Amino acid sequence: MITNNSLDKSFGPVGNAAGVFMFIAGLALIYFSLFGLILILFGAFVGFTSSSTLIDYDKKRVKFSNNLFGIIETGKWINIEPNMKIGIKKSNRTWRTYSRSNRTLDIVSKDFRLILFDSNGKQIMPIKKMDSFDSAKLELETLANQLGLVLVKSQIGH
Repeated sequence: MITNNSLDKSFGPVGNAAGVFMFIAGLALIYFSLFGLILILFGAFVGFTSSSTLIDYDKKRVKFSNNLFGIIETGKWINIEPNMKIGIKKSNRTWRTYSRSNRTLDIVSKDFRLILFDSNGKQIMPIKKMDSFDSAKLELETLANQLGLVLVKSQIGH
């Protein structure tokens, strides 16, 4: 069984909204000019490109993927080894954009990520994104049991 865990939009929330707007504007303009096709392609790339992680429970492997245009998956599979570890890491991301009147708009995203570590404790990739610490702890134990991973004690906490 393979699960797909969506992580982030590559260009943030503002880029996502702008890309979708350009895509829709391109659809409206394609009947009048070739410029609409350029807007469709650029808008689809900016608006729909995202990152995700695929987990194959049967073959015990994971894949970090950048999904170009929302459909073309890139990345390679990494086999889960018995000495790998899994832990929780708090993620604080701030997306900043500026308006034409030089005002800033900050969008803060706080979540908890399940991270795959190698045997030395070096971070390999994020596996899953959760909204609360309690749900991340439950999912951490479930994934550790299903994939045969050891829990990282030092990464767990608020």
